[in-house]
Amino acid sequence: MLKRQKRNWIIDSFSIDEDYKGVFPYTLGIITVRNKFVSFKIRGDGADKEPKGILQIDKITGELTVHGPVDYEKFKVLKLVCTAYDKENHVIDTNLGIEITINDANDNPPKFVNDTYNIRRIPEATSQGTAVITVEASDVDTKENNRLFDFKIVSDPPPYDHDLEFYLTQVSETATISFKGCLNHEKAEKYTIIVEAKDRGEKIQLSSSCTVIIHIEDGNNYLPLITGHTGPGRVKEGEENVLVSRLQVTDKDSKGTAAWRAKYRILEDANNNFRITTDPETNEGLLYVEKHLDYEDSPLKNVTISVENEIPSGVCKVVRRHTTGLWQVVTIDSATIGGATIVGATVTETHSLSTCLVTVIVENVNEPPIFDVPNKKVTLVENVKVGHYLVTFTARDPDVTSANTLVYRKGNDPADWVTVDPKTGKITTSKIIDRESSFVKDNIYNVTICAVDHGQPPMTGTATLHIYITDENDNAPSLAVNTVDMCQSDGLSLANIVASDPDEEPYGGPLTFELQEKEKGKWKLDTRQEYSVNLVKEPTVPSGQYELLLEVFDHQGLKAVHNLSVTVCDCVDTASPNCRIRKATGSAVRGGVLVAIFFAMLLLAGLFLLAFVVSCKKKSIVIPDDDSGQHLMNCNTEKLGTDCKVVFQPLDKGHNQNKEQSQTKSQVAVKQFIAQSTTDAVVSQSQQAMSQTEILQERRDYLYQAGHRQQYSANQENGVIQRTILLKSLKKMLYKLQAPGEELGDYAPRVYAEEGDMKTDFELDAISIPDFSFDPDLDMDLGFKFNTLASICMSSETLPTVQNLLPKDYQRQQL
Repeated sequence: MLKRQKRNWIIDSFSIDEDYKGVFPYTLGIITVRNKFVSFKIRGDGADKEPKGILQIDKITGELTVHGPVDYEKFKVLKLVCTAYDKENHVIDTNLGIEITINDANDNPPKFVNDTYNIRRIPEATSQGTAVITVEASDVDTKENNRLFDFKIVSDPPPYDHDLEFYLTQVSETATISFKGCLNHEKAEKYTIIVEAKDRGEKIQLSSSCTVIIHIEDGNNYLPLITGHTGPGRVKEGEENVLVSRLQVTDKDSKGTAAWRAKYRILEDANNNFRITTDPETNEGLLYVEKHLDYEDSPLKNVTISVENEIPSGVCKVVRRHTTGLWQVVTIDSATIGGATIVGATVTETHSLSTCLVTVIVENVNEPPIFDVPNKKVTLVENVKVGHYLVTFTARDPDVTSANTLVYRKGNDPADWVTVDPKTGKITTSKIIDRESSFVKDNIYNVTICAVDHGQPPMTGTATLHIYITDENDNAPSLAVNTVDMCQSDGLSLANIVASDPDEEPYGGPLTFELQEKEKGKWKLDTRQEYSVNLVKEPTVPSGQYELLLEVFDHQGLKAVHNLSVTVCDCVDTASPNCRIRKATGSAVRGGVLVAIFFAMLLLAGLFLLAFVVSCKKKSIVIPDDDSGQHLMNCNTEKLGTDCKVVFQPLDKGHNQNKEQSQTKSQVAVKQFIAQSTTDAVVSQSQQAMSQTEILQERRDYLYQAGHRQQYSANQENGVIQRTILLKSLKKMLYKLQAPGEELGDYAPRVYAEEGDMKTDFELDAISIPDFSFDPDLDMDLGFKFNTLASICMSSETLPTVQNLLPKDYQRQQL
C-alpha cells in the first residue's frame, strides 16, 4: 500500500521594522492555500515562543498581524510554522513555513562608561596640551551608521576665564580632554565640562552626555617675601644647636599648600656652621648654629639666606591665541636664571628670589685647651723599668686674648702605671707594666691626659695615650684546678688536667706535662693536648688521698711544679667523679654511731649502779631502851605521798619488845638522808640534769614521810630511794639526747628565802639548834640523837641545812 508524504515549503517571508512607530496591531500579510474550507494555526517564534504574543493569525482568512515591537538586538529573525486544517479539522497535506526578518533601527544612543568624571587635583602650573582625562562610550546598534558616534564638548567655556579652552582628541570610542592656555586657581577652583556622544543614524541621530569636573590645585603664583627677622642674634663660642634668629615671610598663595610653604637656603656657608628649618605653623625660618663658632676667628658672622617655595613658582599668561594648535603663553619662573626664553609656544621670564642678610655676634668665652695631637701611640715591652720615658703631650690655649698657663694632669689611669709632668706634659712609667693585667685589652693600655688652664672657669682639654705592650715570658703555666677526684675501677681511670699560660706565642702554649720520678709507676700521663693532659691511674692504686708533683713547661721551657691532690674513691657516678659526697655521708654515719655508743655506755653505767644499790644486805637497827622516853607511834597522815608501797614490820606494844626490829623516827630520817647523800655522790653526772628545787623537794618528802612512817626494812628503804632518783636522772639524760641543743643545767635556781629572812616557802616548821656543843667522837649508839649522828655523817658546813629540813616534832625530841 502506498502512502503519500506531506510536502513542506515556505510560501512567503516578511519583515518588521524595529523602529515602527504606528498603531498595534497591524497587518503583516495574508497566507493563502489552494484548498478551500480550511483553518490556520501558527507556532514558533513570536507565537508560542519568545517573544510570545507578538504574531497572531486569523483562523479563517489567514491574516498575519503584529501586536508589538520587536528588538533587533534580541531577535534578528522570527521563524514560525503554519498548519492548515480542513472542515473536519484534519490536517491537509500542505505544511507552510514562515520567516520574518527584523529590520534594525537606530534605537540605542551611545552610552558613557561613567555619567560623571571627577578629577580631584590638577596642579595650576600644568602646561597646556597636557591630557587631563580620557572618557569612553559605546553604541550597541548593528548598522554602521547607527553604531558609530562622535564626541563633542557642548558646555560653554567659562565667561570669566578667556585664557583657557578645553578640547577633545577622539580615538575610536574614547576621547582625551586637554586644554589650551593657562589654568588659574584664583579665577576658578574647578571647571565643569559636558561631553556629548552622538551617533550617525540616517533617519535620526541619538546621543548621550557625561559631566567632567576638574579641580585646580593652587599653584605657586606668588613668591615668598622675607619681611624681617627677630631673635638674639648672638651666641657664645663653643655652643651648638642654638637658635639665633627667626625670619618672617609673606606669601599670597593658599595657606598650607606646597605653593605657600617656604623653603629656606643658606648661601655661602662653607664650614656648615649654620642650619635653617621652617616652622610648619608660622612659615618662619629658624636659624640655628649647627657647629660651634670661634671668637678668635671672627667675632661677627654674616649669613645670607634666600627663600622659595616647595614647588617651582610661575605665573602663566596668554600672549596670542591660534585657531589651530596650542596658544602662545608666557610663564614667569623664579627658578630660571637669565633673560626671557621661548620654548615652543611658551615664553619664560625670570624673577629673583627674596634674600636676607643676618649678622650673628659671637661672644668670647674661656675655651678648653687644644692638644696638638689628641691621640698618640707608643710601644714598649712589659716589665720595663720604672721611670721609662713614653711620650710628651703639648697643648695650646685657643683664647689668644688671655695668657693662661696650662697644667698637665692624668685623667683616667686605671692601673696607675704612668706619671705626667705638670709643666711639660712628659709621660713616664711609675710602676712595672704587666701585659697580662686585667686593665689591658688586646695588648693596649689607654691613658687619658688632661690640660687645664687658669681661666674663669677653668677649662680642660683631653688627649689619649694608647700604649701597645709587647709580651715577655714572665708567666709560668698554672693549673685550672689543683684537686681531682678519680673513681676506683678494675681498669685504668682517667682524669683530665687543664693548664693555662697567659703569655702569648711563642711564650705560651703548647704546654708540656711531666710527673716527677717518684710519682711514676702507679700514675702516668697520656693523650697530651696543647693545654691539657690525661692523668692515668693504675688499677692497683687503692682508695685514698694522694699528693702528686706535676711539672708543666711552656713553649720556651719555663717550668712550674704544682701539687696535684688526687682523691680515689668508689664513685656513685663514674661519669662525674665526686668523692666529697661520699665523705660527707660517712661523717654523718660516724656521728650517729658515736651518739649511739655514748647512750649505750650511759645506760650500762646506770644498770651497774642499780645492781650495786639493790645488792645491800638486810640490816635492822635496834633502838636502845633508855630513859629518853622516845617511842615509835602508830600514826597515819593526810599528806599525799608517793605511789610507792612500803612494807612495814609490825611493832610490839611494849617498847622493850623486838628491839632489834624497831627504829626510832630520828634514825629512819637520818638513814634516808645519808642514803640520799651517798647516792648524790655516786650519780653526780645524772643529778646535773635535775634542778636544785627538785632535789630539795625530794629530800624534804623523804624526811617528812620518814617522821610518820612505822619501822620498815633498811634494804627496802634504800632501794626505793635509789631507784626513784636513778630513774629520774636517766629520764633527764634521755630527754637531753632526744632534744640536742638544750642545756639541761641552765635552769634558773628557785629562791626559797633571802639571807636574814625567816620566812620560807617550805611547809616545814622552823627548828632550833641547841647551843651546847657535842663531841664528834661519840659512839654510834647515840644515833637517835640527831646532832651527834649528823656530825658523824656530815661536815659541819652542811649540818645547818639538814637541820632546817626536819619537822618540828623531831626538833622537840632533840631538845
